[in-house]
Amino acid sequence: MRRLAILGASGHGKVVADTAECCGWNSINFFDDAWPEVQVNDVWPVVGNTTGLLEQLPQYDGFIVAIGSNRIRLEKLLQLRAAGGRMATLVHPAATVSRYANIEEGTVIFAGAVVNASTHIKLGSILNTACSVDHDCVIGRAVHISPGARLAGGVHIGDESWVGIGASVRQLVAIGQRVMVGAGAAVVGDIPDDVMVAGVPAKRLR
Repeated sequence: MRRLAILGASGHGKVVADTAECCGWNSINFFDDAWPEVQVNDVWPVVGNTTGLLEQLPQYDGFIVAIGSNRIRLEKLLQLRAAGGRMATLVHPAATVSRYANIEEGTVIFAGAVVNASTHIKLGSILNTACSVDHDCVIGRAVHISPGARLAGGVHIGDESWVGIGASVRQLVAIGQRVMVGAGAAVVGDIPDDVMVAGVPAKRLR
């Protein structure tokens, strides 16, 4: 039996758990800081909070952090890894990932996603349903590529950035750290750190 702990009993967590089952994890428990008020996440039990998970880490073959906030997800991943936890990586069997892509631990890749050759996905990123990441991209730590987003070849994205649902990024564009790209945006030029962009073409909002 392979036991997986998931921190974050959310809607996103449900998709993570479903993906984990498709990957052969057959015993899944959630942990969430809303416990004990929250006892279940759909069909999966919520059995403790972050403190409880830290205490029970040796009982699990792996853990995943299913928290949407990129900053918090990275903090929790590093905290649990430092405590000796074994960070899992989940790639849905209906995703298409090149054998020549480098996928770091803590990453989740959902159904329909495509990752092409020579791409590097760093720790704790989310490649959501039916997104595509083309050749030679570099995706930083705790990045979220939303459903249906499209990255052309050679795109670089900094840590903790978020590419919104249905957005597109032109080839060779560099997006900084902690950037928010709005839904449906078309990014055709480089984006600095700590800004929000939206529109076609994407323009800075703040």
